[in-house]
Amino acid sequence: MSKNKLQKFKEMEAFDRVYQPAFEEVYKVDYALKGRWAEEAFHNNNPITLELGCGKGEYTLNLAMRFPERNFIGMDIKGARIWKGAKTANALNLKNVAFLRTRVELIQSFFSPGEVEEIWVTFPDPQLKKKRNKKRLTSSRFLNLYRNFLTDMGTINLKTDSDILYQYTKELVMHNKLNILKQSDDLYRSGFDDDILSIKTFYENQFLNEGSRITYISFQLPSQQCIEEIPDHEQE
Repeated sequence: MSKNKLQKFKEMEAFDRVYQPAFEEVYKVDYALKGRWAEEAFHNNNPITLELGCGKGEYTLNLAMRFPERNFIGMDIKGARIWKGAKTANALNLKNVAFLRTRVELIQSFFSPGEVEEIWVTFPDPQLKKKRNKKRLTSSRFLNLYRNFLTDMGTINLKTDSDILYQYTKELVMHNKLNILKQSDDLYRSGFDDDILSIKTFYENQFLNEGSRITYISFQLPSQQCIEEIPDHEQE
């Protein structure tokens, strides 16, 4: 590990609301803040929005500034990326922002039923190597994890440059008859790229400069419905 990364990890230890649990603290056991994020991390009762694979935290930070009456948690395994967002939140004294460094696969260790109201998945790895890839953050595997801690009919937002991931997610949502709130296969030509959807991450700007189309889908996830994967013959 480079000296620069070690310095960033050390610096993050002094930031407010930055959590970097050791593997043994969360593997098959509940994390200390599970069920108590609003009360103990944010010291309020406000609803929580979670950004998965938050990278440098652009969405988490921008949403937090727009909605001071809500709490926002950016989650990523890459500490050097989180450092940027955490440093900005600390400099701006944003009390409704937290960052969590961990793997998404361990997410059930962190949140109790109904603790999170909304999830953003912004430009994740589309996992293109396999047609049925359980590592996609919008796969049935992960949606079934999310529904265990989302409020009933909580919202999932996917923003991506990958048409394959977008189409897969849309087909999965339709296969399970989930309620689609908004969708676009070309966001910035759709006419509804509002103030929130116009937030651009570091990686999104790169994709746009390369001429990529940005896609978006937002849908609701019922807490009592088990999500089924798309049958093989329906997938690409």
